[in-house]
Amino acid sequence: MKIAQVAPLWERVPPLSYGGIELVVSRLTDELVRRGHEVTLFASGDSQTLANLEAVYLRALRLDQNVQDYAVYQILELSQVYQQAAEFDIIHSHVGMTALPLASLVSTPTLHTLHDSFTKDSRKVFSYHQNQPYVSISNAQRQINLNYVGTVYNGIEPLDYPFVAQPQQPPYLVFLGRFSPAKGPQHAIAIAKQSGWCLKMAGKVDVVDSKFFEQEIAPHIDDQQIEYLGEINHAEKAELLGNAAITLFPITWQEPFGLVMIESMATGTPVIAINLGSVQEVIAHGITGFICQNYEEMATMIPAALKLTRQTCREHVENKFSVNQMVNGYEAIYKQIIENRINLINAYIQTASIQI
Repeated sequence: MKIAQVAPLWERVPPLSYGGIELVVSRLTDELVRRGHEVTLFASGDSQTLANLEAVYLRALRLDQNVQDYAVYQILELSQVYQQAAEFDIIHSHVGMTALPLASLVSTPTLHTLHDSFTKDSRKVFSYHQNQPYVSISNAQRQINLNYVGTVYNGIEPLDYPFVAQPQQPPYLVFLGRFSPAKGPQHAIAIAKQSGWCLKMAGKVDVVDSKFFEQEIAPHIDDQQIEYLGEINHAEKAELLGNAAITLFPITWQEPFGLVMIESMATGTPVIAINLGSVQEVIAHGITGFICQNYEEMATMIPAALKLTRQTCREHVENKFSVNQMVNGYEAIYKQIIENRINLINAYIQTASIQI
C-alpha cells in the first residue's frame, strides 16, 4: 500500500522528550515500512524515519521562537498532503479536525486517528464531517456519534523500555507528563505528602501552564521529598519509570489513552490511577495497578501496589499494547477502507455502463 502519515508539526517524530502522538506515529510509520509498504511521513524536517520524509518546516515548531503562528504551518502541511493525494492509496491523519475539510474534497480516503478528547466547539466540526472514517484510541474516547471503523490502542516497542525487576532503594513514586491541571501533578504532590513518600516528577511545562506551575507546583519542590527533573529524553524516562516503585496517574480529565501508563508497566512499574477516560481499558485492576475513585484512595493503595508482580506488568504490555498489535490493527483498517473504495468505484462503473 501507498500510505501517507500526517503528523503534527509541534514536535519532531519521534519526539526528543515529551510527545505521545509523535512517538506513536514514529513507531507506526517505521513498522509499516518494515512490512513492505511505501510510506511517506509528513512531519517536521528534523524528524527521523524509515519512510520518505516530506516537510514544510525544517524543525519542530516548539523549538523555534521565530514561529508565531502554528496554524499557518499546519495549513501548509495539509496543503502539501492533499496536493499529492492521488499518489496514495490512503492518507492517515493524526492532526485532528484541521484535516477534515480538505479530506472531504479528494477521492483518496483519509483515516483520522483521534488523539484528543472533544471540546464543546470541536464537537460541532467533527459532527459536520461525521461520515469520514475515524479510529478511536480507546472505547471511552467515543463520546460523539462518528463513523468509527475501529479502536486501535496505542502501542510501544517493549524493547525500548528495559525491564527492572526490583525498584531502586530508597523507593520513590513518579509522576511523568505535561504539567497541566488536566494531568494532575498537583494531586501527585498531595498523594506523596499524604503517604510520606518521596516523589520524582518530570515533564514539560507549556507556556499556557506556566502560571499553574509557578503557583501550584514550584512552591512544593524541595529536592528532598518532592523533586522536579524537568524535561527528560527517552532513555532517562525509561530509567526513571523502571526504577520507581509506583507511577501515579492522577488525571482530572477524560484521558483518551495515557501512554505513560503502558510505558511504566513495560518497565515493570505498576500504576495507580484515577478512574477517568481510558484508564479501565489500560490498567488491569489489582494485577498491573489500581484504579481509584479519588486521590485520597490513591494514597491508600500504595502498600497493595507494592505487592503486585512486576513481570506481570511487563507481560500485560507485551500482550496488549505492543507496536506489532497496533500496526496489525491499522493494516486491517487500511485494507478494509481501500477495498470499500474499490467496491464503490466498481459499482459506480457498473451502474454507469448499464445506463449507457
